[in-house]
Amino acid sequence: MFPVLDTERLILREIVKEDAKGIYACFSNDDVTRFYGQETLSNIEQAERVVEFFAKNYKEKRGIRWGIERKDTQGLIGTIGFNAWTPKHKRAEIGYEIHPGHWRKGYVSEALLKVISYGFNDMDLTRIGAVVFLENEASNNLLTKVGFQKEGILKDYMYQNGVAYDTNIYSLLKNNSNIT
Repeated sequence: MFPVLDTERLILREIVKEDAKGIYACFSNDDVTRFYGQETLSNIEQAERVVEFFAKNYKEKRGIRWGIERKDTQGLIGTIGFNAWTPKHKRAEIGYEIHPGHWRKGYVSEALLKVISYGFNDMDLTRIGAVVFLENEASNNLLTKVGFQKEGILKDYMYQNGVAYDTNIYSLLKNNSNIT
């Protein structure tokens, strides 16, 4: 069973085939993908493949990605979850995106705290990492705000539209976190 997580304003749930339209709305937006390390989607079939990728990652225990849905409306406004999940080493990297129509409303922060708690308490993670483009001020600030520590800069680590970018690498350790 895919775990459904609940916050004050959000439901974090499995991403299913019917969510391709919501995935496309996010990933076809240049403002969303410019710091994502992925090319902007140009058709709904690509969004369907993203949904399949998330499902395959979960099935193969390499990651878990929740759809972010507001309780008061149906349809995804973004996604959040873990990739590069390595159960043996009790670590994973967190990633997220949200449609610009929902930026600066605290939704990602709310979802992030819930997913971190799930990672530490239910997935038995001891380390959660994050890789963020230097230019992505909103994400860099959010991670620092919830307790992630910057460990350094990875040079030419991510490509976006054929250009190499430096990224910040962050970590949050279970024994140094006050997130429960």
